[in-house]
Amino acid sequence: MGERGAIRIESLTRSYGRVVALDAVDLEVRAGELMTLVGPSGSGKSTMLRLIAGLDRPERGRILVDGQDVSRVPPHRRSVAMVFQDYALYPHLTVLGNLLFGLRVRRVRRDEAERRARSAAERLGLADLLDRYPDQVSGGQRQRVALARALLREPAVYLLDEPLASLDAPLRFATRADLLALHRDLGSTTVHVTHDQAEAMTLGDRVAVLDRGRIRQLGPPQQVYDEPADTFVAGFLGSPPMNLVPGGGLLGGSPGLILGVRPEDLILDSDGPIEVSVDAVEALGSESILLTRATDGTRLTVRAAARCGVRPGDTARLRPDPARLHHFDAETGRRR
Repeated sequence: MGERGAIRIESLTRSYGRVVALDAVDLEVRAGELMTLVGPSGSGKSTMLRLIAGLDRPERGRILVDGQDVSRVPPHRRSVAMVFQDYALYPHLTVLGNLLFGLRVRRVRRDEAERRARSAAERLGLADLLDRYPDQVSGGQRQRVALARALLREPAVYLLDEPLASLDAPLRFATRADLLALHRDLGSTTVHVTHDQAEAMTLGDRVAVLDRGRIRQLGPPQQVYDEPADTFVAGFLGSPPMNLVPGGGLLGGSPGLILGVRPEDLILDSDGPIEVSVDAVEALGSESILLTRATDGTRLTVRAAARCGVRPGDTARLRPDPARLHHFDAETGRRR
């Protein structure tokens, strides 16, 4: 299955009225790759998924799966399965009924359909829930039913549209691990849309960062985090986001630059060159986030140890890691 499903998107364009959802986007997803699309609301992530699935049509450009142009192919004839955020289960059917429904529509023989449905349920830990209705199982279990239903199509490509967004944090973490295990097991091509940065970083072989219908950066998650292509990516990826200082200011630099430094690369040091007052401390258990203000008014966010001993109202000194300073062009925002 891992040999199928290479996707190539060429100059893909889609507008809704005056709003440009996708602006001549080019993208390649390798066969067997898990690609995550991340960006703010309205960046074009879900639009791209709908176009690949055939739920919408592009104004311009092409979508190729395994070298075949599917841009005008109806959804049911594309080897694509899509999982939505809201599960889209039939409330009047049991879990087993939901799994069997699509197979019956495709006229799979009854005994074969039931064998495949039970096998998919077993794989996703649903074997004991087959006689229950959607409102009798948890949100995480409903999401697994939706995944199992997609699994039954045996497609070349899986499209996941924020499938974990409705889950609470512990369940989201666990289901993320399940998704990774399932992807490794299937070796299938998967495009996963999310607004959650941690999800994008931990799931994707590569991550594409979108903004206003364009891909701002594409690459392995750690590379995108360590070497953001521009100030948008630098400010979007990371929680808290990168500190960006026009002209460099107390970080050094020059008027034509914007200097950036991640909160974890500002080190508490009694001999540090930057003096700050601490406005607030967010104690997160495993770490502390310090919201500080330098003497020139520059606000800097610092990621420190859990028991760093700093309190609101304190004065502290910071030392930026010189090897981890990022330089951006002040006019274009592009990385230098």
